[in-house]
Amino acid sequence: MFPGDTIFGIFLISQLCIGVLGNSLLFMLYAYSFLVKPHQKKHMDPIVMHLLLANVLTIMFMLIPDISSSLGVRHFLNEVGCQTVLFLCRVTRGVSICTTSLLSAFQAITVSPRNSKWAGLKFKLYLWTRPSFLFFWVLNMLIYIHVIESVTAIRNFTLVGPGFAHAYCQTRQFGKHNSSSFFIVVLVRDLVFVLLMICSSLYMVKLLYRHRRRAQHIHSPHVSSQSSPEHKATRTILLLVGCFVFFYFSNNCVTFYSFHAHHKFPRSEGLSGALSCCYPTICPFLLMKSNRIFSQFTTSFSMKFTVSPVTFDV
Repeated sequence: MFPGDTIFGIFLISQLCIGVLGNSLLFMLYAYSFLVKPHQKKHMDPIVMHLLLANVLTIMFMLIPDISSSLGVRHFLNEVGCQTVLFLCRVTRGVSICTTSLLSAFQAITVSPRNSKWAGLKFKLYLWTRPSFLFFWVLNMLIYIHVIESVTAIRNFTLVGPGFAHAYCQTRQFGKHNSSSFFIVVLVRDLVFVLLMICSSLYMVKLLYRHRRRAQHIHSPHVSSQSSPEHKATRTILLLVGCFVFFYFSNNCVTFYSFHAHHKFPRSEGLSGALSCCYPTICPFLLMKSNRIFSQFTTSFSMKFTVSPVTFDV
């Protein structure tokens, strides 16, 4: 085991700990508010909770094999382990993509004006939320059933040609590029949901720009702060989508290169996994910025440990 592998393994361990703890903490706060204070819940809360759950599963299934490989653990996954872990990893990452797209579309419709053509969807959107979760899981399971059929435990350590290669797993027929239909299906899914993210984000940017111009025209601070919680949440969603798009295209570039590279590099797939987990790791901390549940928790927590001044009678 080389020193670079140890450093990379420590980096992946820190990413795993930060991502799992951040998503789990925010998920538990949402669950507590959902159960104890149901009158304060919002329609967007189930979407955020679903996204946090998908993020935790993606980070665990993606990083644990890479961590064990970086630390020199051999034969960590057999054939069944490879198929199970890679299938669940791809499915949860796909669910995270779909849920982020739903979150951006939900926020765009929520902040749309009452006279907008999207106003009629506001009341129907909450009814479609939970069926959408089931649709996302079924859709991605059907897409990635190909992984179970095409992946096996690694057999040859000198792999040459196009194909998926991991420290423990590889494609069955390495070097034969015969899964074009699978890539087309994945590409269509990504295009649909990523374009929905981008379109809804551009629509929210347009609404924020109009609101700012109207506030400057009226010269009233009351107008600029009237809907500040909604606009603050909108800016958070825009930042979230921006981070997702950046890491999505970065990861796809590395994955495309490692798949088609003539000689395989052991760390290329680990780097792809680290890039895939950057968005799920950062996601909860971006959501905490404008999250009322986290703000209430930190406020109450700080009040409990605030020492009141003691006065003495003279």
